[in-house]
Amino acid sequence: MAIVALVLVGIAALAHTAPFPFLLEAFRPSRSLWRVRPAPGTQPTVYFTFDDGPNPDWTPALLDALAEAGAHATFFLIDEHITPETEHIVKRIAIEGHAIALHSGRRWLMITSPDALAARLRGAATRIQAITGSDPCPLFRPHGGWRSAAMYAGLERGGFKLAGWSWGMWDWDWWREPRGEHVAERLARKASAGDIIVIHDGHHKNPRADRRHAAATVRLLVPRLESRGFAFGTLCDAAGSLQPGDRGRE
Repeated sequence: MAIVALVLVGIAALAHTAPFPFLLEAFRPSRSLWRVRPAPGTQPTVYFTFDDGPNPDWTPALLDALAEAGAHATFFLIDEHITPETEHIVKRIAIEGHAIALHSGRRWLMITSPDALAARLRGAATRIQAITGSDPCPLFRPHGGWRSAAMYAGLERGGFKLAGWSWGMWDWDWWREPRGEHVAERLARKASAGDIIVIHDGHHKNPRADRRHAAATVRLLVPRLESRGFAFGTLCDAAGSLQPGDRGRE
């Protein structure tokens, strides 16, 4: 019985924390986006996403690297990190053709009521719209991928879809400091069409964390992926039928 109980506890924990679609996604997969299904006959595409910004010290360098590479990406921004000091970075992200979506550094949002979560996300989206002049993508990426049925209800109520990432396509390196060459080599080797890549240009607690590896990874990774025939897209283009104008419709 103890073994059965442990297995059940493990399954329940994975349902809420697994870095891949699991039980909560099994019956309504359209509520989340973990990989983009390639359209027949189109160029294979991968999707760069960047979490935990804007970082006043390192997001500009990342934007420089993306501009040099001619690649566009999706930036999942933490509302608390959007300050008078970083508003110009948010504007630059939009002006340079990148997509903006919502992120959080707080795992407790998985136990927030659906109405409270919907209101929180609508408020964050309104702030971004005021800065950039356009709505962000109707996408929300929870911190660490921690989610719940209540979170999914709140996202649906607010007009958002949960955004995940492709298995293993991240810059986390087993508690070692991520370095551009190492991250780029691993991601270039593993990449396949439709993959969503997640790299951190900020930190959920420290908005000025050293994230120099983000720009370094882009400079090394883009030419390696291009040599394999990949293009680069934004998740706004791949988010499905939900459009920003649908936000808040019941």
